[in-house]
Amino acid sequence: MNIILNALLLIACFAVLVKGADILVDGASDIAKALKIPSVIIGLTIVAFGTSAPEAGVSITSTLRGLDRLSISNVVGSNIFNLLMVVGLSAAVRGFVVDEEIRKRDYPLCIFFSALLIFFARDLNISRVEGIILFACIIGYVVMLIAFAMRTSSINREEDKKEDKISKKKVMISLLKVIISVLAIYLSSRGIVWSCSFFAKLIGVSETIIGLTIVALGTSLPELATSVVAANKGESGIALGNVVGSNIFNILFVLGISGSISPIAGLTRYNLIDTVVCLGITLFCGIFVFISKKFKRPVGIIMLLMYVVYLAFIVLREIGIIVF
Repeated sequence: MNIILNALLLIACFAVLVKGADILVDGASDIAKALKIPSVIIGLTIVAFGTSAPEAGVSITSTLRGLDRLSISNVVGSNIFNLLMVVGLSAAVRGFVVDEEIRKRDYPLCIFFSALLIFFARDLNISRVEGIILFACIIGYVVMLIAFAMRTSSINREEDKKEDKISKKKVMISLLKVIISVLAIYLSSRGIVWSCSFFAKLIGVSETIIGLTIVALGTSLPELATSVVAANKGESGIALGNVVGSNIFNILFVLGISGSISPIAGLTRYNLIDTVVCLGITLFCGIFVFISKKFKRPVGIIMLLMYVVYLAFIVLREIGIIVF
């Protein structure tokens, strides 16, 4: 009976988590528009944060409960899933060209921060100071995006003036949406961590593999839906930019705030290996970002197969067939 209840709890919490993140983005975007914040900045900040909200909820809750391996595995697993599955599926649906700004600015930073995570986790611990550094980096990154957008983007002021003014009532409703969605994300995250802990103990597997598979898949659903739909509509900038922005937010914001609240200790060498694998996959995708500057359908299919191989690898490692 406990198995059925925990399975239902896990499914329900994932559904609430994804919907909560969606409502958070909508509510925050409405408030930002009411404050006359340019839409380009909304996309670079609020949407990126919104799609990373599920990872943040799960990782922060995991850290508070002392499940540090689940916390970091959720982030690393989500980043790997984003690169291989989300980008891969988007390319398989419809090949796309890499946006120039992503190629020159965001992707190099994604590589750098992935390497920085390895450096911080090399002693199997992310200290509070390192967490604060990561969190400071996300503040710097967002400030840089805002400054860049304000300086170079062509924002149509006349169009903005023609937009209907958002009433105070709508702002209050949007604020209520944000509050409810944050509460929903927090409560559903606690449910997910609770259920995953139950199943990990039940089947005798580590928090690491649970975080790399079930939790990573569930918390990456917003990125998957957004990027596949964007690719199908020919919005190449959104298809890849959503993933790159989310991966940066996952490392800097999610682990940054988690580590700032409480040091992420008790990591294993497998956690460190997974961060190295994540960097390796990021560099592999970099071949198509920097050299070919496009992701074609055959490349997308190869990336999907790579994810299947990666899943097989971590399962074989978990049951002891592959040992490091």
